[in-house]
Amino acid sequence: MNIAFFLLPKSEVITTTMQATLRQTLERMEYHRYTAVPILSDDGHYVGTVTEGDLLWFLKNSDGIGFENAHRHVLAEVPLRVQNKPVHIHAEMVDLIDLAKVQNFVPIVDDSDKFIGIVRRSEIIEYCAKQLVFKSPSAAGER
Repeated sequence: MNIAFFLLPKSEVITTTMQATLRQTLERMEYHRYTAVPILSDDGHYVGTVTEGDLLWFLKNSDGIGFENAHRHVLAEVPLRVQNKPVHIHAEMVDLIDLAKVQNFVPIVDDSDKFIGIVRRSEIIEYCAKQLVFKSPSAAGER
């Protein structure tokens, strides 16, 4: 099945940019209760994913940088430990299954490699669960 059926479109995805301040990023993640968000370039390309861990480790390991001055530092300063690999919109669900084991979401790009949305891990798991039920002998009335 084509992943377009499972796509959460860009307009509904909380994203950030490398120019966002640490404070803006933290507040956005806290407000929406996300542990990771996609980072986009100014022209709409997927750049990477920032996680709570990335931000916390950066604050912990950076002398002179803390919550009180997080508004003076931008996301571009933060080393990203996780790289959620994007997948092309024409990919099939099977292409996302391996990625979903280590990613909360899979970024989706179009023919121009522009970010167009995500597929959440929960959607991938739900798809797999339905496939197992559908193919189960007991589901088909066999014993």
